[in-house]
Amino acid sequence: MNAMRNKVQLIGHVGQDPEIKSFDGGKKVANITIATNDYYINDKGDKIEQTEWHRVSAWGKVADIIEKYVTKGKEVAIEGKLTHRSYDDKDGTKRYITEVVANDILLLGK
Repeated sequence: MNAMRNKVQLIGHVGQDPEIKSFDGGKKVANITIATNDYYINDKGDKIEQTEWHRVSAWGKVADIIEKYVTKGKEVAIEGKLTHRSYDDKDGTKRYITEVVANDILLLGK
């Protein structure tokens, strides 16, 4: 059962080209956003599309793959864990971020 704890799987389209940051010692992080779509039928019988945006960060080999092969609009499947963090912005206001830390990526589509 431990393998199922805090596990996220998403399939969606990348919203913009990846943001890559390199650090001392050769560490690298790739940040992307992924749009997932869901559909439902409202009371009038209309099909309604709902889009959700997800922040995704990846380190190491997964970041290398994203840097080399992922571009805006690319369909991807990612697997990772959900994380929460906070920081103080330039005005001193505390901001909160929820994101998926990806440990695997699969390139889909063309």
